[in-house]
Amino acid sequence: MSALTLIIGNRNYSSWSLRPWALLTHLGLPFDEILIELDTPTFATQIRQHSPNGKVPALRDGDLVVCESIAIMEYACELAGGRGWPAERPIRAEARSVASEMHAGFSTLRQSCPMNIRARGRRVASSPALAADIARIDAVWSSCRERHAARGPWLFGEYSAADAMYLPVAFRFQSYGADGLGTLAREYMATALADPVIAPWVKAAEAETQRLPSEETGATP
Repeated sequence: MSALTLIIGNRNYSSWSLRPWALLTHLGLPFDEILIELDTPTFATQIRQHSPNGKVPALRDGDLVVCESIAIMEYACELAGGRGWPAERPIRAEARSVASEMHAGFSTLRQSCPMNIRARGRRVASSPALAADIARIDAVWSSCRERHAARGPWLFGEYSAADAMYLPVAFRFQSYGADGLGTLAREYMATALADPVIAPWVKAAEAETQRLPSEETGATP
């Protein structure tokens, strides 16, 4: 048994669970998993056994419980000796900035286009707010890749928590279309989706049988 235990929701739908899972896996930190299906009559009772805020994800390390994806990832980076953020202070600050922007923003994209890894060919109504969210993501991805391409294929060269924060967005674009993304952003999206580290998560998501109607946005009647 590993010292760390990550409590997650459905792999197909739980974007916030995916983020720390991807980073922990990239960092090579061993951990066990407990999956609690979302929106079931027993969810609230089950999650309260592991997480004081009643939400997934949560990370247990002995008696310590860390809630919220971005806090879990900060803790994971500390456990990994600082890996998971860029080594240079200015670049590290920028990575934290865009990661925090994802954590706090893009509400229209997240509400209009819920993560659904199994879904393809979905379409949702456009709106100025949704277009603005997509334009901002295009700007973040394109700017990072233009300036840090020589360092590696990720937003800041090497894989970081910022990449984990934006991974569910790549899945959203895969499901609902990537209209509005420029060439550099599309290339980054392809890199994120082809990452072999996340292949086990994707395979498990595709095998899940629970279907949440509230998350099946844009489905063909």
